[in-house]
Amino acid sequence: MVSLCGVTLSLNLYYIAINYITATFAAATTNTIPAITFVMAALLRMESISIKHLHGIAKVLGSVICFSGVLVFAFVKGPPVKFMNWYQSNDHKQIQDSSKTCCSREEWLKGSLIMISANTLWSLWLVLQGPIVKQYPAKLRLITLQCLFSCIQSALWAIAVERNPSAWKLGWDLNLLSVAYCGIIVTGITYWLQVWVIQKKGPVFASMFTPLALIITAIFSAFLWKETLHWGSAGGDVLLMGGLYCVLWGKSREDGKSVTADEQNAETKEKITMESITCH
Repeated sequence: MVSLCGVTLSLNLYYIAINYITATFAAATTNTIPAITFVMAALLRMESISIKHLHGIAKVLGSVICFSGVLVFAFVKGPPVKFMNWYQSNDHKQIQDSSKTCCSREEWLKGSLIMISANTLWSLWLVLQGPIVKQYPAKLRLITLQCLFSCIQSALWAIAVERNPSAWKLGWDLNLLSVAYCGIIVTGITYWLQVWVIQKKGPVFASMFTPLALIITAIFSAFLWKETLHWGSAGGDVLLMGGLYCVLWGKSREDGKSVTADEQNAETKEKITMESITCH
């Protein structure tokens, strides 16, 4: 069930949605993952919310700022960033015309809803890793099992959807490189690193680094595909990064206080034990 929700459905819905929206907007919508994960973890009492303390306010405020940055990035364009327009004006006009006709309003809405569904399932996968890792600490073996079940589920899905045998063929081209990169780097290494971080810091800490994907995607899209960057998007990036580090600061302060409390409890227990031994 974890493989079905977190890996199979999430990734397949993500690849379906990216056919209707741009790569930069897809990266922007993934920044709703920290807010969704925080809400899920709070409802399941896996993440504490203490408004009485400064670190609790920072976590809540940072999640709100992150979500606001996503909205600003998605809906506020603003003037283009001129120092990124290194290409000719004619090419710029052609790119703008092609971006306007790439997808209709219905396709854009459809892709956005599918992408939000994929992000919700991915947030559920992050939350479920916490209790699973506690009972099954072999992280690499756990990821291998999840990928195995996801491979079986995705194969059945692909057989039911794609009946053309030629679509399954891979040659020595960019398609083979993409499949190898997704299988080795994304699935093999990244999933293991995420589960390792979840075990050490929790699901909310791991999900808070997703805003970096937006900035990296926007930079690569600008350089490789000559996608125009706007000042509104830059403002959304600033909000995302501000909210990210606000939550990380609150999380680190909370972890520091919990460690201090545990040390004080240990010292108190040791002191009581020594006093009891002395009395005897």
